[in-house]
Amino acid sequence: MKIWYPLTALFVIFTIASCNSKADKKEENAKTSEKIIPELKLTIDSSRVASFYETYPKLIKFQKDVAALYLKNKSTQLWLDNKGVVEFGNTLFDKYKGLSDEGLKANFPYNEKLSGIFENNSVNKMNKEETDLMISNLYFYYAEKVYAGFDEKTSISLEWLLPRKKLNYQVLTDSIFKKSTISDDKKSKMFSQYYKLRDALKEYREIEKKGGWAAIEIGEDYKGLKLGDSSTIIGQIRERLYISGNLKENTKSNVCDSVLMKAVKEFELRHGNTPKNTILKEHIAEMNVPVSDRIKTIIANMERCRWIDPELEKGKEFIEVNIPEFKLYMVRNGEIVFTSPVVVGKAMTKTVIFSGMMRYIVFSPYWNVPPSIIKSEIKPGMARNKNYLAQKNLEWNNGAVRQLPGKNNSLGLVKFLFPNSNNIYLHDTPSKSLFERESRAFSHGCVRVAKPRELAIELLKDDPKWTPEKIDKAMHASKENWYTLKKQVPVYIGYFTAWVDREGNLNFYKDIYQRDESLIKLLTEE
Repeated sequence: MKIWYPLTALFVIFTIASCNSKADKKEENAKTSEKIIPELKLTIDSSRVASFYETYPKLIKFQKDVAALYLKNKSTQLWLDNKGVVEFGNTLFDKYKGLSDEGLKANFPYNEKLSGIFENNSVNKMNKEETDLMISNLYFYYAEKVYAGFDEKTSISLEWLLPRKKLNYQVLTDSIFKKSTISDDKKSKMFSQYYKLRDALKEYREIEKKGGWAAIEIGEDYKGLKLGDSSTIIGQIRERLYISGNLKENTKSNVCDSVLMKAVKEFELRHGNTPKNTILKEHIAEMNVPVSDRIKTIIANMERCRWIDPELEKGKEFIEVNIPEFKLYMVRNGEIVFTSPVVVGKAMTKTVIFSGMMRYIVFSPYWNVPPSIIKSEIKPGMARNKNYLAQKNLEWNNGAVRQLPGKNNSLGLVKFLFPNSNNIYLHDTPSKSLFERESRAFSHGCVRVAKPRELAIELLKDDPKWTPEKIDKAMHASKENWYTLKKQVPVYIGYFTAWVDREGNLNFYKDIYQRDESLIKLLTEE
């Protein structure tokens, strides 16, 4: 036993050592085997790129950017390795399949080729070089769709003349390939409103999946409902506002209580109406707009957001006017410091969607009457009444007609100029009653400001020479006085029929110039 035990122990030790040796050899052989598998290295040079677009001409608009991308990558593949498509490539395809989350349709020109690459039940008949190039084109297709939207020619055809965002694919691809992700977690690539509308789109699609909301039925003799009234219509309104989140709880009561009335007033405010103590027909009409139509409006405005450079809203100071909202905002250091109702152009003389740099404030201005108004209104008036000019406080001036300064001047007591070819500016008006209306499209194209004095004070608050008292005096001097701003202020005149405010509330405004329909049609046809 004394001899056997050491032998047994030696045998065990040898066996263990032998096993370990075999395991080590196996691991070493595996490593050696891995090393001898050559790294995939495809050559995708300019000639290969050119050949690709001869076969797939519907993607040719991406050729220049794709060629530059491969050149930067030393003419080797971007999306493939020995195992197939890299994880980043599959993420890109998943993003493409989820384009509906961005309010877009996934309709890549060669969709069947993508199926061959990414779908397990399909066969990829392309070679590896073609496959890598196809995925690169998918990348540029996705980037253009989501980050750029329709090209500038299309947006101009839709009368959108605000400065377009210039998408730098070089910077975008550097950022994306460095991080191996196309997510925008920091929400920095787009105009901030885009992300807010995208969240709203998700919420409204959830409502749609659950069946949306039923139309509220009212008769021709409906006169309105007030606090304390009882009606089955109240129950329908309560259900409608509960579904859209305007009411936190549905008590199913048919009595109009203070909780419901508060929710109705908030709904009115968020849909471009002045809150009232009576639920009127027009309020019911807004509630009856189907959720599918609201979704289309959100999608149209997401597209408009794609056209805006996110750097614009980072400006230290600027003025923005939203035409359908009939409102002006002044923003300083990211905060809204001033708001005012406005009157915009009527349908025949639409206010142009554009931008400019405010340079001048003109106190007690003359109004230089446009030739079109001289022809259509003034000359016929003079033909009927020889004292027409004097009665309207007008005079001839070097072959043109102008209105003298004063409280009855069509421009009011002050105007704000940002020189532009459209001859549009902000100004006061003697017709103050128009600001009391919900729909305020009455002007010849310029923007009338309800609170022009306050706007002048805000613009000049850092100039000690222009106190409120001096501003008042200049406005009532009946003598034109031009002041050049020490620092020009950007003015952006936009058109948004859906907008999420700073409190997170989704607002809808009437499409006063009927611009949504053509944009929605383009988006759904694309």
